Amino acid sequence: MASDTSASRPKCPTVQVEFGGQKVDVPKGGYYDRYQMNPNLDEVAQDPAVGPNIDFFREVPKKLVDSRIGKVYAPNFYYRTKSVQLLFLAPLENLKLKLPAPLEPITALPGYGLVVMTFYSYSVCDNDPYNEVSIAVIIRQPGTRSFSTTQLFSSLWNRTFYGYVLALPVDTEIARVRGVYGYQLPKWLANINFEMDENNIKADITATGGKLDLALHVPLPALKPIPSRSSIVNNNAINKIDEKWYQVTVQTNPLLGAQRLFPRNVNVYRGRGPLSELLNELGAWTVLRMDVLKDAQMILNMPTPLNGIDNANL
Repeated sequence: MASDTSASRPKCPTVQVEFGGQKVDVPKGGYYDRYQMNPNLDEVAQDPAVGPNIDFFREVPKKLVDSRIGKVYAPNFYYRTKSVQLLFLAPLENLKLKLPAPLEPITALPGYGLVVMTFYSYSVCDNDPYNEVSIAVIIRQPGTRSFSTTQLFSSLWNRTFYGYVLALPVDTEIARVRGVYGYQLPKWLANINFEMDENNIKADITATGGKLDLALHVPLPALKPIPSRSSIVNNNAINKIDEKWYQVTVQTNPLLGAQRLFPRNVNVYRGRGPLSELLNELGAWTVLRMDVLKDAQMILNMPTPLNGIDNANL
């Protein structure tokens, strides 16, 4: 069985690096230790774990840019990733309670909006392997006043979505530090496991104290290869950084995946932890769609300010 679990990663020597005034241990000889976020893509292309084609990254040269924690190389490259995503219906009133003003949930059906839960496994990336879980509310695009239905269909057509992230736990300290200090995202350390073999997808996260928080088990659907750069998805996270509104864009280049509407045999176990409690509070029960990516590339961009947008006209 092929496994991407954090527990199954081989233990290796570490070195201490500094990021944003924080000292963090990273794998010795890993990507962060070797390249400090500024990799030589010709060398990366020789890594058999990366895959045969990295042209997606060559189109976006890295730059040394200012950030809230000093100068950093950006954007962040994720060369080999896997994910499973569930799209839930949830009552609009529940979603509104979780969103800071003036953000508004997008309306999918009368009285209902959308919640996205995603398990990610980043097997090769600039800040070394880690797993992550995201829970986000799909929101109306900032600065636009068109109907929710119009925005929703536009998002689906253009593969461009806007969301507000409510939870983003990770399983390595460098990922937590970068997310909290660089982006002010709701990240914390947790034990996350993610397995995807030829038959099944299994994923879980353990809450503080060792209790199972959330678990997912679903048969692996039939996968189809996707030509590189033919179906790029842009996910835009809207959040406040130092009390000002910003947008963080993640570009995903899917290479092997599947999509299912009203998927069957999706088993979601909700335990006693923050993610399960959050899904319950949101009222997220009905699964509309499942997206599985067994192979994908991703680019995480630096936050960009939403200039001229305030609480009155966001």
